[in-house]
Amino acid sequence: MSEPHTALRHRGAPTRTIAVAGTSFAYRELGPRTGVPLIALVHLGANLDNWDPRIVDGLAQDRRVIAVDYRGVGDSGGRVRASMEEMAADMVAVIRALGHERVDLFGLSMGGMVAQAVIAQAPQLVDRLILAGSGPAGGPGLTDMTRVTIAGTLRAAIMFKDPKTLLFFTRTPAGRQAARAYLKRLKERTNGRDKAVTAGVFRAQLAAVHQWGAQAPADLSRFTGPVLIVHGDSDLLVPPANASALARHLPTATVTMFPDSGHGVAFQNHYAFVDAARDFLRR
Repeated sequence: MSEPHTALRHRGAPTRTIAVAGTSFAYRELGPRTGVPLIALVHLGANLDNWDPRIVDGLAQDRRVIAVDYRGVGDSGGRVRASMEEMAADMVAVIRALGHERVDLFGLSMGGMVAQAVIAQAPQLVDRLILAGSGPAGGPGLTDMTRVTIAGTLRAAIMFKDPKTLLFFTRTPAGRQAARAYLKRLKERTNGRDKAVTAGVFRAQLAAVHQWGAQAPADLSRFTGPVLIVHGDSDLLVPPANASALARHLPTATVTMFPDSGHGVAFQNHYAFVDAARDFLRR
């Protein structure tokens, strides 16, 4: 896959805000204003700067990509939401405030959980759906994410490593190399960076994921559009069994399981992921 044109790169996309119900939501958009826009929802404990630029730039080669900060995260105002359903209601309102009646939706990890709540609340708003490293409400092992995340974070601190190295990537030579490259890519944007995620936001989102993992499965039957599920076969945070569990709730879904890949499956396989996603989204 060729590198995207410089003008499309996420590193230089301005951070904009839009007021929705009295709260300011931060977002970045890039790519041509053609076709159905793609809304990108990021993972737990992340802001706009945590998007892998290779993924955002790659997807923006032939479509408008819009990445949005959740309420209370980064440069967005307000207080962080306590559930996926509340986060989803915010995203539905933001999408409509931006003037879009139909979008594609890409949810990464917790973002995939928010995306599921979006299609439950407003199935007519979403045309195509991509879920990477995510799981359904009540999915296998999701209530263990808090324990695994805290243990991995403490272990990383002892090893003087970024927690994402241990939590997102495999410990094989390929996984270690991918982790180093990913962390380097996250530093490419040097100007106009988003506000750091606070410990309070991180705790609140962990609690929301735990709640999602403990509750009954959501009714996703009203959504009939195409779905692409992507997962890593060695995901520590969202066990791989969640991919097939998701597919049972979304009968139009196809599942791609990447070998030797962890929770950061899209980051670890960014070129292959972008190619697969672009093929899936192409009309």
